[in-house]
Amino acid sequence: MSYVFDWLDVPWGDGDIGSWADRSPLHEAASQGRLLALRTLLAQGYHANILTIDHVTPLHEACLSGHTACVRTLINEGANVNAATIDGITPLFNCCTSGSIGCIELLLKNGAQIEIQHAHFPSALHEACKRGNSQCVESLLSHGADPDCQLPLLGSPLYVSCLHQQLACSRVLLHRGADVNSGRESDSPLHAAASQDSADQVSLLLQYGANVNCKDSRGQRPVEIASPGGKAHWLLVAYEGSPQTLFHLCRLRIRKLIGWSRLELLPLLPLPPLLTNYMQNM
Repeated sequence: MSYVFDWLDVPWGDGDIGSWADRSPLHEAASQGRLLALRTLLAQGYHANILTIDHVTPLHEACLSGHTACVRTLINEGANVNAATIDGITPLFNCCTSGSIGCIELLLKNGAQIEIQHAHFPSALHEACKRGNSQCVESLLSHGADPDCQLPLLGSPLYVSCLHQQLACSRVLLHRGADVNSGRESDSPLHAAASQDSADQVSLLLQYGANVNCKDSRGQRPVEIASPGGKAHWLLVAYEGSPQTLFHLCRLRIRKLIGWSRLELLPLLPLPPLLTNYMQNM
């Protein structure tokens, strides 16, 4: 089985790690957050980068369980913050699984790489969006993560967020300038939201200029795949029957021209606060 499907189907942190027979006492201490035991083992000669057969390090374990103090101790002892398992899982990815913002910040401050090293390796940003850990999404984006990073089979982070109905993550991504129409191949985030009958997601995407006429791989528009009679369906029908205001269309155009990487610089421009707020907020 390929590691892409492993990532999608295996519930990381839901009990499978405990079945690995080659885990060291250092792995156990890091996983359980036993800081004193961790320090004792390190002092006795256990190496911070000791590996299991699947190349799991104690740092992987500490991050998956969200034990910040153990993460700090392991890093201070030389743990590799970019260590990858045979499936491409990094400590940063595990932080996004557990939702530990403290562990993420520690890793990033100590050189953790946000960019994935291989197109088929798991992405920390996609994992955070799948799990609904919006603070992790915010942290990764603030450290330079690409909000439109595409992965085979998964698509964009926004598509993953919409597919898993993680509204808070979608808000963060769009506010940070993610392309509202960038999904998975021809399927857009609006298709994903409509398929889940997620009216809140559909409303948010429409506010940011989602294209209601784009067609998916089967040639269907979002309104055509939404559950008939559902809230998302009625919202799309109403939207298509109402012309958009010039006020809204102008704001969308301005934001697109500015570009996602420059949206945070708007407050630095010598503009009236009213105009700055108009361009920043949806």
